[in-house]
Formats: sequence, structure tokens, C-alpha cells
Amino acid sequence: MFDMTVGTRFDCRMRHRFVVAEADVDGRQAEGDTVLEKTTMDQSSGSQVLEQRILRFAPGRSLERGEEGRDELLYVVSGSGTLEVDGQPHRLEPDTGAYVRSGERWSVEHDGADELLMVAVAVPAEEDPPEDRRFVVRFDEQPELRADDKRTFRYLVNQDAGCVDATQFVGVVQPCRAPDHSHAYDEVGYIVEGTGFAHVDGESIPLAAGSCFHLPPEQVHCIENAGPGVMRILGVFHPSGDPASRAYQDTDDNTVAIRAS
Repeated sequence: MFDMTVGTRFDCRMRHRFVVAEADVDGRQAEGDTVLEKTTMDQSSGSQVLEQRILRFAPGRSLERGEEGRDELLYVVSGSGTLEVDGQPHRLEPDTGAYVRSGERWSVEHDGADELLMVAVAVPAEEDPPEDRRFVVRFDEQPELRADDKRTFRYLVNQDAGCVDATQFVGVVQPCRAPDHSHAYDEVGYIVEGTGFAHVDGESIPLAAGSCFHLPPEQVHCIENAGPGVMRILGVFHPSGDPASRAYQDTDDNTVAIRAS
């Protein structure tokens, strides 16, 4: 893919220690299922706690699935349908987050003509949610919060939805490069929209829509939006917290410690 505005070729068909292009990952599909599943981040790629999968649903009803011992935080990139969790239906649309608990069985009825694209992240199930937990959270219904003058974010599934173990959010980044920084939490992410670079471990790795990344705790990094428009990033991290928190951050003059909130 070539971006004429910035004059840089973004070749994202690569596998890297921290970044992988979904297009380069082999998929698998169970007999009779509507889902092509790709595991993009797991223990084999260095993500010891979080597992990220890309799920592509064809029209129709999928087979039931579910995790034991891990919760699943789901995010709809495109397409629409109905999520059924233990027999209860919940409407899915683009920019919808969903929260499925350990042991719950779920399936998707995809009623569109094209595929439904979903990002699923399995996280440790450590604490029970309240009985009135939310199953789905929509981006447009959440308040916009500011990380800095170039970055905003909205929580999807977090403690407000009843998930106290992990946080799912969507960040919106204007064209810029942030200072290098690190977080205290373990994070996996997915580029929903935009082009840029992940600056990590001395490398600048191209990013585009469909790029997946893993950032271990305390890993110094920077996500740069090098495109003409916004970059939208889905992030899931454990333990739960604030996407704007920093373990430390570089300034123009030196590196200063910042207490994570």
C-alpha cells in the first residue's frame, strides 16, 4: 500500500516480534462453522497473558464457542449481526465492544451480505463481575476522554461495564509522533484505521489497518500516525487501568518518571 500524502510505502505484510499483519496469518475454520479464525498474538509470539484472534464471520449462524478460565473481550470492526450469549441476544454493529465471561457459550448470527469482522482478546478471568454487568458497549454512546492534545479515547469494556480484570478501549490519534513511553500493563492492539509506524526496540515497523501488535509491560514504544487522517486503534490491556497512564515518558529534554494511575 502506498500513501501519496506522506510519500512512504507502508509494506505491512510481515511478522515481527511485536507486530504482525493479519493478512500474513494462516486461518482455520471448523467444519460447519461460518468463522475463519486467525490467532495473531499468543504465547508462541511472546504474549504470555493475552491472546488476540481475528474472527471473520460469513453470513449465517456460527457454531457455539467459549473459553474456560478466560474472559473474552470482543470488538466489531465491520459488519452487523446478533451475539447470543447463553441464549440471550445482543445486537452487534461496527464499533461495538462485547464482554463474554469465562464458561459462557456464545455464537454470532451474521445477517449481512458481507463478512462480519471481529477482534477477540482472551484475558485472565480473576474476579467475578456484578450481576448487572453490560454485555455490549457502543463507541458512540461512550464519553470522549483526552489523553493529550493529539489523542482521545473512549472506553468500551472496562470496570464500568463490570469487567475489573482488563480494559478495552478505542483510541483516536491525530497525525503526530508521541514521545517514547511505556506502560505498566500488558497490551495487545489492532489498527482499525490509518497508517503509521510502531517505534519499538530500536525499529520502526510499518502499521496499517489490520496490523496487530503486542506491547509487554514496561516496553518502551511509540505509535506514530504518519497518515493524513486520524488513526484509530483498538487496545486491550491487563490489568485494568487508564490508557493515558505512563510508567515513564520521554520529554524533549530528558526522561521523566510518571506515576501510573
